[in-house]
Amino acid sequence: MALADSPAPDAGLLGRAPSPALVLGGIASVQFGAALATKLFADVGPAGAVLLRLIAATIVLLAIWRPRLGGRTRRELLLAGGFGLVLGLMNLSFYAAIDRIPLGIAVTIEFIGPLVVAVIGSRRPLDLAWVALAGAGIIALMHGGAHGLNMLGVAFALFAGCLWGTYIVVNARVGRAFEGATGLALAMAVACVVALPLGLAQGGAALLKPRSLALGGAIGILSSAIPYTFEMEALRRIATGVFGVLMSLEPGVAALAGFVLLGQSLSGREAVGIGLVVAASIGASRRARETAIDV
Repeated sequence: MALADSPAPDAGLLGRAPSPALVLGGIASVQFGAALATKLFADVGPAGAVLLRLIAATIVLLAIWRPRLGGRTRRELLLAGGFGLVLGLMNLSFYAAIDRIPLGIAVTIEFIGPLVVAVIGSRRPLDLAWVALAGAGIIALMHGGAHGLNMLGVAFALFAGCLWGTYIVVNARVGRAFEGATGLALAMAVACVVALPLGLAQGGAALLKPRSLALGGAIGILSSAIPYTFEMEALRRIATGVFGVLMSLEPGVAALAGFVLLGQSLSGREAVGIGLVVAASIGASRRARETAIDV
């Protein structure tokens, strides 16, 4: 059953870890990694930081899982390749967003993607109310006076949100089709190729500076290798609606990371906007969970 959280008897350390702990650990890791990544933007640009992040994560995942292409069906390889395309574009658009708008606000806007995943296919009027509540939160963010939001940054965050919703659905399929994180390792290699042209154009020779390589390695582990592995393992055992409930904490954690590491404070209106989106996501995801249990 999709909602069961009981690992197999021979499961490894990740397999024995509770799914909620994996999701929450991944949230903290990815958001503090994103805050750290902004410190690279002045040297290599957002795309350069994405490239370093993806390369570092790919090296780690390939070394651990050593995936093989032989014996894989065409469908499995296409699935991993499509997942890699989503990962590459999602990271590029998200980093372009946080280069222009505060981290907590960017993640809140991006969270529209998981919210849509939580309510898609529903015919219940209450679920439309959750979408309306999230829309009110986004409007509150747009009119926040503290930062003067860059509209291009908002557009990048919205595009990243669409890709994030796709990521949740495809991630679950990859997790079922591949053992361990072998599918993720293959997808990360594809994501590196996707980010390579723009990353090289923005970063140039600065990508090879010791500081860039060190920060890029740390960001890759924090923002890609750890959270993506944790999330893939969690999605093997819980429904996407339950996953959405846990992920609802992400905008709040992002705002905390932006405040602690970057000194990005929020106006009262922006804090309310984040709260509305989080509340809408929790409500919609809990509704999705109840529906999954009913069927």
